[in-house]
Amino acid sequence: MVLSSSLHSLCIIPHTSQSKIPSIFNLLKSPLSKTHLKFNPIFKPSSLSLFPQPSKLRPKTQNFRTPTIRSLFTGIVEEMGEIKQLGMADHGGFDLKIHAKTVIEDVHLGDSIAVNGTCLTVTDFDTYLGEFTVGLAPETLRKTSLSELEPGSLVNLERAIQPTGRMGGHFVQGHVDGTGEIVGKQVEGDSLWIKVKTDKNLMKYVVPKGFIAIDGTSLTVVDVFEEELCFNFMLVAYTQQKVVIPLKEIGQKVNLEVDILGKYVERLLRSGFVDSIKDSRFPETHNKTGIVNQLPKSYNTSSYM
Repeated sequence: MVLSSSLHSLCIIPHTSQSKIPSIFNLLKSPLSKTHLKFNPIFKPSSLSLFPQPSKLRPKTQNFRTPTIRSLFTGIVEEMGEIKQLGMADHGGFDLKIHAKTVIEDVHLGDSIAVNGTCLTVTDFDTYLGEFTVGLAPETLRKTSLSELEPGSLVNLERAIQPTGRMGGHFVQGHVDGTGEIVGKQVEGDSLWIKVKTDKNLMKYVVPKGFIAIDGTSLTVVDVFEEELCFNFMLVAYTQQKVVIPLKEIGQKVNLEVDILGKYVERLLRSGFVDSIKDSRFPETHNKTGIVNQLPKSYNTSSYM
């Protein structure tokens, strides 16, 4: 039976069949419903009732998160991690296991972490041991210098930037364009000059005082040596302690990612974007049939010159 109480009545309502209505204890144990005991003040006509309502709690799904901005970095290295293991995995791919402290604090499966400037996906992690694993595709091994790593090697690590984070460096996608070779190192005071040689396909995007990501570190190009296919940059004392570049010797490779803005400009120029702008600005243009389109004489071109 159910006890119903209000300001005007107090009665006992019998049930015809108890077998068809679950008990209080069954309701509490039901995963599809939640029991709510509501009590309203006596000065309002109300009732003391016991009834099931659908639960508002969302079921937990392991390793599921709302999608966030991925594969965008700043080139500000968070820490240097240590390679613990690398090689062919049981599933047939190539895995890289890295020991870290900072980037593993809030890591999830599927997160993007830049390893020496290469955007890689976390496939496994162990927060107790402070290790995470990323997979490497064959193209990644061909395009980057990661194949030269060995157990004990140090690598630059950076998590993908959050929408609320600061853009301390520049837009780095983690898509390595190619590699360069260190051909010179020279100390000046407490700073370090490093000279890198690369192929001409990348050199056309390298400009003095422009951005470039080297092993995932956002740096500024100082000089460009066109005939040598080289460029140089300088590392201050603080940066030398935070990244892996000073640890590399002459002859070793570094990952390079040029500024994405240069690629977009080149793409626009090749697509005929400039010609389309000219056609819209000048009074006489040639259409696809070769006929000259004449604009009215009242058309004023002085504002477009």
